[in-house]
Amino acid sequence: MSDVQIHPTAIIDPGAQIGEGTIVGPYCVIGADVVTGPNCWLQHHVTLCGPMKAGANNNFYAYCSIGQQTQDLKYRGEPTYLEIGDENTFREFVTVNRSTTSEGKTRIGNSGNFLAYSHIGHDCTVGNHVVFSNNGTLAGHVQVGDHAVMGGLTAVHQFCRIGRFAITGGCSKIVQDVPPFMIADGNPAEIRGVNLIGLERKNYPPESVKLIKEAFRLIYRSKYNRRQAIKAMQKELPQTEEITELIQFIEKSERGITR
Repeated sequence: MSDVQIHPTAIIDPGAQIGEGTIVGPYCVIGADVVTGPNCWLQHHVTLCGPMKAGANNNFYAYCSIGQQTQDLKYRGEPTYLEIGDENTFREFVTVNRSTTSEGKTRIGNSGNFLAYSHIGHDCTVGNHVVFSNNGTLAGHVQVGDHAVMGGLTAVHQFCRIGRFAITGGCSKIVQDVPPFMIADGNPAEIRGVNLIGLERKNYPPESVKLIKEAFRLIYRSKYNRRQAIKAMQKELPQTEEITELIQFIEKSERGITR
């Protein structure tokens, strides 16, 4: 653990592996089977529990608790897992749980920004460049795509999926899948439109945005049911990457899509 700065009040299990250049602040607790990459930062009163692995340049703010065991009552005590990528920020009191069984794994990608009190439940898969506003909450087995944004106090039901570049409004209740590129808001949530600002910020070309708006019209502003909307998109729209992604997302939905 060369070049690691550890405050004398921190408690680190001998079985933990701390990456070079990492700073461990006052009163942090790092358990056995925790592996962190280089140049991580633990502010103070941070708890990391294993088995878990975090990549490089992750920042953990005060009182966050990462890698605690699942809250699923089916848990039988075997080792379970959490895997975190690089350059994530976990703000105050964020909680992330490991998987329920040894066959599963909770996964978080790269460059996520998880604001205060947000929660990622067991067996979730969270993509890259996501933003969880304060108290954004995922139940177990939720999937969140790249560049998704969770509004403050959003709660997502277990086994739901949040598509790439989707955004939820504050205090939303998500009980079905939110397709890519869409805005979901309400309690329970409804689809309100296309995430135009998010797409513009990522420099999506106008022709791609226009096609996504046409897909939105077929899915949400026509009289088509889900199957009919898919057929209409396949027939009426060029099969670009975004249109194909929308079609495949809807086809694979097990809980149904948010309407």
